[in-house]
Amino acid sequence: MSSTILVISGSLPTVNTLTKSLDEMGYVTVFNHFSSTFDFVYNEIPLLMIVDLFEEPETIPLLNSFKEDPLFAGVPVLAILDDEHTAMDWETVHADDYIRRRFIEHDILMKVQLCILRSKRVVEVNPLTRLPGNIAINRQIQSRIDNQTTFALAYVDLDHFKPFNDKYGFSRGDDVLKITGRLILNIVKGNYSHSSFVGHIGGDDFIFITEPAIMEDVCRDLIGAFDHIIPTFYDQDDRQSGFIQSKDREGHVKLFPFLSITIGVVYVNGLHFTHYGEVTEIASEMKQYAKKHAGSCYKINRRSYDPEKRRNRQPREQ
Repeated sequence: MSSTILVISGSLPTVNTLTKSLDEMGYVTVFNHFSSTFDFVYNEIPLLMIVDLFEEPETIPLLNSFKEDPLFAGVPVLAILDDEHTAMDWETVHADDYIRRRFIEHDILMKVQLCILRSKRVVEVNPLTRLPGNIAINRQIQSRIDNQTTFALAYVDLDHFKPFNDKYGFSRGDDVLKITGRLILNIVKGNYSHSSFVGHIGGDDFIFITEPAIMEDVCRDLIGAFDHIIPTFYDQDDRQSGFIQSKDREGHVKLFPFLSITIGVVYVNGLHFTHYGEVTEIASEMKQYAKKHAGSCYKINRRSYDPEKRRNRQPREQ
């Protein structure tokens, strides 16, 4: 999540007051219409949204749709109301707080600070990428299992990330993680999967969920985009040589290829599975199998699942 405060209002006096008051808190971006914001928020999740709620009839339905997406559920929304809006049904409007237009100049800083602090307390997200974290990931998987929903889950891991981090430092490593999260988000959402989900387990591990029909397209697009952009994170000399010199986990100096992305996928037909851990275990195994292949790749488990056989099997090498 960025430090951007997103203001959605077509009222010039309101916008001028907000930008003047909030300039010290972060970068303020203004849109006249809610429908114009989607490209922006998929590329840069805002710190806060301030929405002029009744300027257009489609604002509330679009806001509700936005907040129902698990990725954006944690973005606090502050609604602007006029004095005539007194009988609000907040069960049908997914805003987190409101402010009267006539009180904006006096109260906006306090309201904004409270909204942001409240969201940090109650929402579990990865602090680096601001993608949903492990609690949200587990809930998303378990909900689909309980509802016997058919879905595909992908477990994403970066290869050679530690040597890259050791050579270039944590700051550049964090930049790689942030761009990876953004690539996954943009590509998953760009495939128009309404039931999709993207989460960040931690470190260089990510999860995404899509409909099975588009999963391979998402994997191919993600690998193509990642392999295209990742050389830009290397110094010129290393880009020319195609590798870096760094230390392995035992402290030995070795040559390492560029970062690559590995994806393990499991298809879930809504039956047999009872716990999210069963799904993530298979996806993790497929990821480990994919990591045996050089370069970026994905591997998919399409086999039927028998939990009894799986519990009784002996551990084996992949």
